[in-house]
Amino acid sequence: MSAKNYIEIMQGLISDLEKNCMTDIKKAAQSMANSVKNGRAIYYYGSGHSMLPCLDVFPRYGTFIGFQPIHDPRLTWTNVLGPGGTPELLWLERAEGYVKNVFRSYEIKPNDTLIVFSHGGLNAAGIEAGLIGKENGATVVCVTSMQNYKINAPRHSSGKKLADVGDIVIDNCAPPEDAVVKIKDWEEPVAASATVMSVMISMSLIAETAKLLSDDGIYQPTFASPNVVTDPMHDYNVYEEYKKFHKSISGY
Repeated sequence: MSAKNYIEIMQGLISDLEKNCMTDIKKAAQSMANSVKNGRAIYYYGSGHSMLPCLDVFPRYGTFIGFQPIHDPRLTWTNVLGPGGTPELLWLERAEGYVKNVFRSYEIKPNDTLIVFSHGGLNAAGIEAGLIGKENGATVVCVTSMQNYKINAPRHSSGKKLADVGDIVIDNCAPPEDAVVKIKDWEEPVAASATVMSVMISMSLIAETAKLLSDDGIYQPTFASPNVVTDPMHDYNVYEEYKKFHKSISGY
């Protein structure tokens, strides 16, 4: 049964993550907690399917003030054909110089943490995001496939891959081909793994960061599901706190 096969494979990858990557996850969470304690931001960035963990970080039930996703709809699939479709996205995320314009809307500073997601780690979008973070003194955390890093040459003019840019590198433990289930008489495997692993890493970082803040006696306003909160204004109040936070990190 292929569904069972997929679940078993993903359980194995998650086990690999726990065994091999917890030191890097804890280092990244410490940087994230430090950013919050200094009144600064934890930025998330990704393009293509690597945008998904960024879309799922804030506002999201169980995430708290301090996160600032960087969203560029031009680097997110909004269509298959035509505007926002596959051909233009694949071209744009490889186009050198484009991401600099995206980051003009954000004030990246030395106490910030910038987390960049890119499974392949070869496209200009992720590499240049990381370089911008480094240029501005932020701690850059890269989430990428180290298996892919080992087998592919760089494509960016800097000669760098994403993992070369990061202060902290978290291996997503996913294979270069991303898809993990082989089907009889099919040439290509199916069922992707990188998105599941990236979201797993993201939520692990959130949990560890919250613990570190709590250990220091710090509470951050946190979005909560209306299925369980008794105050119907709870998330609206968190949103008001977010507006104050956004103003403090952006200056406007």
